[in-house]
Amino acid sequence: MTSATATTVDDLKLHQDVSFAKKGLVFAVLSGMTWGMNGVLLSFAFAAAVFMDEKYWLLAPLTVGALHDTCAALWLLVFNGLTGRLKELGRTLRSKSARLVVLGALFGGPIAMSSYMLGVKFAGPAYVMPITSLYPAVASVLASIFLKEKICLRAWCGLALCVVGGVVIGYAPPEGSLGTEFYMGIAFAVVAMFGWGVEGVLATSGMDLLDPAVALNVRQLTSSTVYLFVVLPLAGGYALLGPGLFSDVGWVFPAAAFVGTASYVCWYRAMNMTGVSRAMAINITYSLWGILFSAIFTEVNITANLLLGALGITIGMVLVVGNPKEMTSLRNVD
Repeated sequence: MTSATATTVDDLKLHQDVSFAKKGLVFAVLSGMTWGMNGVLLSFAFAAAVFMDEKYWLLAPLTVGALHDTCAALWLLVFNGLTGRLKELGRTLRSKSARLVVLGALFGGPIAMSSYMLGVKFAGPAYVMPITSLYPAVASVLASIFLKEKICLRAWCGLALCVVGGVVIGYAPPEGSLGTEFYMGIAFAVVAMFGWGVEGVLATSGMDLLDPAVALNVRQLTSSTVYLFVVLPLAGGYALLGPGLFSDVGWVFPAAAFVGTASYVCWYRAMNMTGVSRAMAINITYSLWGILFSAIFTEVNITANLLLGALGITIGMVLVVGNPKEMTSLRNVD
């Protein structure tokens, strides 16, 4: 092969790699948009009379979480069935690698998702999403402690900016909200943030040898099973399952689960196509998308504190997950 021919082949491969990475960026943007919409859709459920009864202040958000994850598990079964992955699901459930995914699901599902639902109920999605988008920072700190990964100065600066952004958002409740309930919502968002951070560390370790879509199905099946047979019975039973699913907001659960499932699938594809750092940096903009969709579809009061805090968290997270200079260079396709 002549040098001219080799150069042409190399240029063609580089063009294909860059094109592949650009498509990955599209999936990353879609993952952020769809997760932002997921939270807004779920907030509609709490507007239903069946979920507004004060005596169900705990059972209502837990039921919403249970219905969401159960619908998501069913959507993933459909997706994996259509793509010929159901046999792989059976093998994965019996594998050792799935154990870490299952353990991660307990933190990310019943613990984090329940806290997320409580946060959305008391503070609203626009205020909860920016806080929960800090989960990669939590995962980074946990990885540095338990997996001995090093955190560079840039990442520490990003973590500090994230903390400042979180404080700015939670400093003062918006007009018209009850201060006590708002701060409860922020506190639950913090719990969700830690839960998803722990899940990230566990799932990353367990999914190295697993198909992402199948691993995600295992995650949602685990979460929905624990919700239905452990969490809800302990929280008061199944009184709201039927009334919630067949109420005027019953459409919310399959719709939000479909959007949430699409978000996860797009996110995994983005990580594969354009690199983990770029995909995560774009995905965590879901907090900004959540604010936008909340402003369009709900009556939330968008304050300057909310916008500044969310922007600070987003910039901080970009610094945590990777070098911005490297992320903007699509020629460096990892």
